[in-house]
Amino acid sequence: MEMPIITLGHSPDPDDAFMFYALARELIPCDEFRFEHVLQDIQTLNERATRGELDITAISIHAYAYVSEHYALLPNGASMGDGYGPILVAKQRYTKEEITRLRIAIPGRMTSAFLALQIWLNKPASELSLQIVPFDQILNVVESGAADAGLVIHEGQLTYERQGLVLCEDLGVWWGQENEGLPLPLGGNVIHKRFDPAIRRRISDILRTSIQYALDHRESAVKHSLQYGRGLDWKDADRFVGMYVNHWTVDYGEKGRESIRRFLNQGFERGLIPHRQELEFVS
Repeated sequence: MEMPIITLGHSPDPDDAFMFYALARELIPCDEFRFEHVLQDIQTLNERATRGELDITAISIHAYAYVSEHYALLPNGASMGDGYGPILVAKQRYTKEEITRLRIAIPGRMTSAFLALQIWLNKPASELSLQIVPFDQILNVVESGAADAGLVIHEGQLTYERQGLVLCEDLGVWWGQENEGLPLPLGGNVIHKRFDPAIRRRISDILRTSIQYALDHRESAVKHSLQYGRGLDWKDADRFVGMYVNHWTVDYGEKGRESIRRFLNQGFERGLIPHRQELEFVS
């Protein structure tokens, strides 16, 4: 009997590559399932999730408010900014008030970074000058002057100074200061509700095993992730992976769940997402 193929969407980034190293290299048992890895940028994955196209996919937590009809949140695979997070950079340091009048390059309207930016500025998208730019081009766009400031996710958080840019705000630091030290929820994995609850739990266990395997075999998993590092050396790749694959990734825990609730509720209360979001986790 042929094993069922499960489509698994994630970004071509060091942290996701690290997380799914054991699955990609077939280093752990997967029961009767076969996983087809679909590598696309997070904004594309968010958009595909609104159409329910993939079986499992990484999404922005912001995007969950638009896809919860189709998907349940897996308890593992989270990217949480614990005292750090997406950053706003520019060629010079600007105040919050000045930033509201700048041309800002963002990696997508459904990214958690963009929801955090709107909450921080207390401004909806309609009152900002925005430029949608692929996440891996934002530093270049700001450096060239095509945008005044850039909202940076992924490894650009470690490399922006190499391009002569300065930090205007770290949204993860701000979020923790405003929310009793809670981490800023950025990304998560979701599974389509067409799978019955027992299958969802089994697949969740497989993904948790993959994450734990990478953490237990860190050196080989980081080496695997370097192919997606876009100029990172081993040391920086290891540092970046450590920022976003850690105990929060193995399981959100109650603090992580509370942070997601608070993040999406604040978005709703400011009119930035369409409805108050109930969270449905795979138990």
